Amino acid sequence: MEELLIELIKEYGYIILFLWSILEGEMGLIMGGLLCHTGDMTLAIAIAVAGFGGFVGDQIYFYIGRYNKGYIQRKMVSQRRKFALAHLLLKKYGWPIIFVQRFLYGLRTVIPISIGLTRYSAKMYAFINFLSGFVWSSITIVPVYIYGEEILGLFEWAKEHFYFAIPFALLMLGGLMYFFHVKTKK
Repeated sequence: MEELLIELIKEYGYIILFLWSILEGEMGLIMGGLLCHTGDMTLAIAIAVAGFGGFVGDQIYFYIGRYNKGYIQRKMVSQRRKFALAHLLLKKYGWPIIFVQRFLYGLRTVIPISIGLTRYSAKMYAFINFLSGFVWSSITIVPVYIYGEEILGLFEWAKEHFYFAIPFALLMLGGLMYFFHVKTKK
């Protein structure tokens, strides 16, 4: 099963990377960086594919906000605070918030939808989003490409020490969940 999955990723890697990037894909970018490191993908093409995928994904969210205002206001009631925060960030910081929104945990999909709800220029948003997508993909893929041997070694170690790695991963996940729970209560 593992070999089949690896073959599929190697054969359809660029398509998977593109689709994963549309859906917020840091893990997809890590996969792309590792495949570039092993020689199964080309670094420049992987960065371009991932950057374009991130661009397309955020454009989709932007236009969902632009053309579905009533639906969003009815269905996204639980996200109302995040939409208000995104709107305030856009008012306070302007275009730089569009550029860095990919790196803001919990606001990555809300900010493009929120900007779509405003009268912000679609052309300006698309230009900034395009640049941001390629910076995002480069910042994530290149370090993974450079440190690919160490990352692959870590995966091999985890595979060999499965019974030790699972509790460690669960402990790390629990710690992260607790940290974000405490931070979001304030």
